[in-house]
Amino acid sequence: MSTLARAKHQAKAHPLALDAILALAVLVCMVAGSFVEPRHRDSVSWVLRTPDPLSLLLMTLGAAALVFRRRAPMAVLALTGTLSVIESVTGDPRAPVAMSAVIALYTVASTTDRPTTWRVGLLTMAVLTGAAMAAGPLPWYAQENLGIFAWTGIGATAGDAVRSRRAFVQAIRERAERAERTREEEARRRVAEERLRIARDLHDVVAHHIALVNVQAGVAAHVMDKRPDQAKEALAYVREASRSALGELRATVGLLRQSGDPEAPTEPAPGLDRLDELSGTFRSAGLHVEVARADQGTTLPAAVDLAAYRIIQEALTNVQKHAGPQAKAEVSVVRVGPNIEITVLDDGSGENETQDGGGGHGLLGMRERVGALRGTLTTGPRYGGGFRVHAILPIENRTPTGEDPA
Repeated sequence: MSTLARAKHQAKAHPLALDAILALAVLVCMVAGSFVEPRHRDSVSWVLRTPDPLSLLLMTLGAAALVFRRRAPMAVLALTGTLSVIESVTGDPRAPVAMSAVIALYTVASTTDRPTTWRVGLLTMAVLTGAAMAAGPLPWYAQENLGIFAWTGIGATAGDAVRSRRAFVQAIRERAERAERTREEEARRRVAEERLRIARDLHDVVAHHIALVNVQAGVAAHVMDKRPDQAKEALAYVREASRSALGELRATVGLLRQSGDPEAPTEPAPGLDRLDELSGTFRSAGLHVEVARADQGTTLPAAVDLAAYRIIQEALTNVQKHAGPQAKAEVSVVRVGPNIEITVLDDGSGENETQDGGGGHGLLGMRERVGALRGTLTTGPRYGGGFRVHAILPIENRTPTGEDPA
């Protein structure tokens, strides 16, 4: 810490001591100024003389009052102003007691608002200058009288300038702190959004593949003794589904790696180009799935493509888990104007998880994905049985911040 910075820190820590030093310096200046005596109207001579006892008392009281200028600036100004008026009326020759009033006026101007500074400053200038002109031994236009007018004006102006600078510096500091808080809040918001996105991906991957593993494992256990060939085929599907789940989990967790970590998997995120493969995994698990597409030639943004894939994956997983063993599912992907529409229907009779009856996160994940893309999602039971999931995703993806949510 430099000497100047250390001095500023000590001054802020001990303001009363600083004001005491200032008061002593003002007293010395006032006493020294009392030795200047105007002998003639147009000349000033330096005479070594002892100030009048009353003038010395007024100067001492005015300087002592400045010790408390920060605690009670208005009271100190009133006291020093009164002492200055008394000196103007009784002092001959006049001692510079008004110097203490100028310092007090500066303090008031630097600690109050501008309207108060104007009112108090003009009142102080008028009272001190008027008393000096009306009661003093010199003519009203004497330099000493005009000097009181000028110095009180300078004190008020300097105090107002210091107050304005402090307010400006404080505003800059608050703006910087507010900007820093905004950056921290934005960083926390982005981290939370990324956590939710990764949680959705993990849920979609795990729910889909674990559902297939559960179904195929149940088939294998049921036919193990009577039809070992079919049991082996079911176990092969279990192995393939678990391998696929591990691959997608590895790719998702790879997103969390830091820049210095080993190279993460570079497998692209799944999209509608893998819809046939996805439906094939469900068919192999025993679910009858029909796919109809009318989106030929449409190139989807990466976020929309991934969301469409995950919505279909989650909807079919719910059908597999909750719609019953004889349920059938229909998947349609249609380009309608600037949107891509995803519909998944089933004719099952079981309690579908997307009704939130099972407390799952499938429907919540779908809504979050669709909401991030500014799309719409409708889900609900079908007339006559079954369930319907319908998502409308805008191909021109615009988020409130102009960023790709992926």
